[in-house]
Amino acid sequence: MSVTQPPVERVRVTAEPDWYESAGISLGIRVGNLVFTSGQAPVDARGATVGAGDFEAQARQALANLSTVLTNAGSSLADVIKATVFVTDIAQQDVFAKLRAEHFPAKPHLAESFVEVSSLANAEWMIEIEAIGLVRGA
Repeated sequence: MSVTQPPVERVRVTAEPDWYESAGISLGIRVGNLVFTSGQAPVDARGATVGAGDFEAQARQALANLSTVLTNAGSSLADVIKATVFVTDIAQQDVFAKLRAEHFPAKPHLAESFVEVSSLANAEWMIEIEAIGLVRGA
């Protein structure tokens, strides 16, 4: 026996302005009741780096961008179920733990991977965050 499912629609998540449009990638993709974000970097709406040399400022900007993408997809930081955090210095884990407690206080805690990488797409970036979130009522 085989079951045929109709194709699930993939919806591109955007913002105005869309800071990743020039890179040819989506800020996120919504599929059913899930939203998958691209890695959100410490950039402003024009794509300029925010907080060069300041990990906490960069992390706050990346989290703000993540929140915008999730909101535009019908989700929110409160609906994140999995996050992957890429950093260029693993010693910043305590700083990020403080920010995680501010931005993701609800239990159960989200699933997270915190990964040190040798570099990110821009040499000034110290952090990039991607997430999977739920879209309630979808």
